[in-house]
Parts: sequence; C-alpha cells; structure tokens
Amino acid sequence: MSAIQLREGVWSVGVLNPALRVFDIVMEAKYGTSYNAYLVTGEKNVLIETVHAEYFEEYVDNITSVLPLEQIDYLIMNHNEPDHSGSVAMLMERCPNLKIFATAAGKKHMEDVANRALPIQIVKAGDTLDLGGKVLEFIPAPMLHWADSMFTWDPADKIAFTCDFLGCHFCEPTMLDKNIHDNAAYEGEFYNYYGGIFSPFKPFVLKGLNLLPAEADMVCPSHGPVLVERLQWAKEEYRRLSTVAPKAVKDAAVIYASAYGCTKALAEAAAEALKADGLNVTCLDLVAAGLPACAAAANEADVLLVGAPTINRDAPKGIWDVVTSIDAINVKGKAAGAFGSFGWSGEATGMLHTRLSQLKYAVPEAPFRVTFTPTEDDKKAMADYARSVAALCK
Repeated sequence: MSAIQLREGVWSVGVLNPALRVFDIVMEAKYGTSYNAYLVTGEKNVLIETVHAEYFEEYVDNITSVLPLEQIDYLIMNHNEPDHSGSVAMLMERCPNLKIFATAAGKKHMEDVANRALPIQIVKAGDTLDLGGKVLEFIPAPMLHWADSMFTWDPADKIAFTCDFLGCHFCEPTMLDKNIHDNAAYEGEFYNYYGGIFSPFKPFVLKGLNLLPAEADMVCPSHGPVLVERLQWAKEEYRRLSTVAPKAVKDAAVIYASAYGCTKALAEAAAEALKADGLNVTCLDLVAAGLPACAAAANEADVLLVGAPTINRDAPKGIWDVVTSIDAINVKGKAAGAFGSFGWSGEATGMLHTRLSQLKYAVPEAPFRVTFTPTEDDKKAMADYARSVAALCK
C-alpha cells in the first residue's frame, strides 16, 4: 500500500497485511488487517504511530514517497502494543534526532518493547504540540484498551487519531470507509473487533466516546479504514454495545457437565435454591447447551456455579473451556463456586475452585463435592452451598 493523502498535509502511511487470519493468538481476522500510521506535514512534520516490525521497510517507503525521512521531527505514539510500536527502535536508528510523545504508561511500554531508553516526552491531558500553523492536542484515554492509550486531536482538520478505538481488522486498500464494497463483511469484523478488544472495557469505552471531540468529522484508527461516512454509526454502535442496563435482580448461572446424572442432580438443587431466593437463574448442561451459550451465561452472571465430575483426576475439557472463556477483567463484585460428584479421586472441584479464586471471584472457603449419587441431605447441603456463594456477591 502506498501513501494515501487524506486531507491537505495529512497522509496515511501504514501498511496492509491481507494474509493475517489470527490476531493476538485468539482473534480471527477473516479479511486480514492493516497497521495504520499517519503523517502530518507542515513547518514541522510528525508521524502518528509506527507499524508491526515485519513491515518496517514498507512503512519507510510510504513515508519517503511524501518527504525524506530526515525531515520527520516528531513521533506520536497513542498506544504501544508491538503491532504499533514494534518499529520504533528501527525508526530511531534512521532518525536519531526524533522526539517521541506518549503517556507515562506509554513510555514504559515502548521502552520495554524496544529494550532501550528512548527520547520520550510524557504528555498529559491538554498538552499540545505546535507544528507551526497547526497545533495537535493530546487526550489521554486510559484502558482503551491498555493503560497507555490516548487520542491525538487535530482541530484544524477536525481529525481524531484514535489508535485501536473504533478500528477493525479489515483490509481496505484505499483506507477510506466510503470505498468498502462488502458492507456486511466490514460490519461483521467491526463487531468482532469490538467484542475481542473493547467489550471487557465498557465503562472506559463510554468515557472514551465522551472524550472524543464532538466536532471530529474524520477518525483515523490504527486498524481498518478511516471513518468519515460511517463515523457516526460507529460511535453509536460503540455506545449501544457498551451501555449496560441496570439489573432489577441478580443473574445466576449454574453450568455443569454430568456423566451419569449425579452432578446434574446437584446443579438442579442449586438452581432451585437460587430461584427460590429471587435470582434470575440459568441452568445449563454443557453438552446440551454448547460452549458459546455456556460461556455467555458465565460472563453475564453475577453468581456463577460450575459443576463437574472428576475424570482421570481432572475436570472435563469442556468445563475448562467455559472457565477459560470468562472475561477476567469484569468479575469484580461477582461470586463463584465449584461443585461436583466424583467416584474414586475427586480432584476436579478443587482445581476449579482454585481457578475461580485466581480469576478474582469472591469464593467460599472450599468447593462442594459428594461421592456418586447425591442423597437428599446432599442436595440440601448443595442448596445451602449455592446460597452461601450468592451471599458473597456484592
């Protein structure tokens, strides 16, 4: 991808990676991605972001198609994951007098990625950079989606450079949203990107939307097309997806796997007890309901009970898949417990209990387990255990 002029003195100089199919280990990228970077020219010239280290030479080619590399005065880093900051050290080798601007957290991350000290000026809210005839403003926006995140605002051109915020893993060679041909494909990846990157940070997304200048009529993210025609839609969707309606009652999820109906009997006793106490209860057999439904219920629940038998001294893989699908960032104030029936060893409940504790749920002192078929007294004890877990929920 060559340099693309977006407005007078504003260029896209990033690169495309159309072959990418998995981003950050866990995110599918059906249509590849782009590592966006921008060049703002004037009396002083500034780059906004670098690119993934593997694409550095293409990045340099795009910059030098606009002006010589030695004419770059500044580099602004809005966010410092290696897909954005991976080229910083190489760029400094070519431009040793370059001055870098980042938040305090950004400085630490950048130097950790580069494994060297860098000439970084730490910026705070309201700080500006005068390019001579054009002034850029820094707007820290932490936890979108790292602590270092910020926006760079160009009021003269009404452009906001937002790094990952409002971005998308989607290759559009022209870099302009007006040229997207497959709208359904783009929108699918837009939602996939939000879900994978920003859904754990909903309160911060709402703060970020409020920080974004209302008069911005172009948003330049660091993945996917520049937003102009779709900008209002994108902001409205982020707001809709991040607005959580207040709950009238707490949600509880009882998710279990049961080989011979023994753990199922415990799950049903727990569910009945929590329903009787007024909670909104979802009780799911993992095998029947499937992983997506169980993972969604686990993440929505204020009170989570995970049940499993012990098979070969472990919990079944499907139950671990549910637990590893839990959004660990948003469990504050939530409670969880582990239960199950076992035959001859019984390690599963203890292992699940430990993991739920590591995720920072409020958990009781110990899991609940019985051997083989639960008695009526066992079921009553299970009901009491479920209530004790619910009592830990804030």
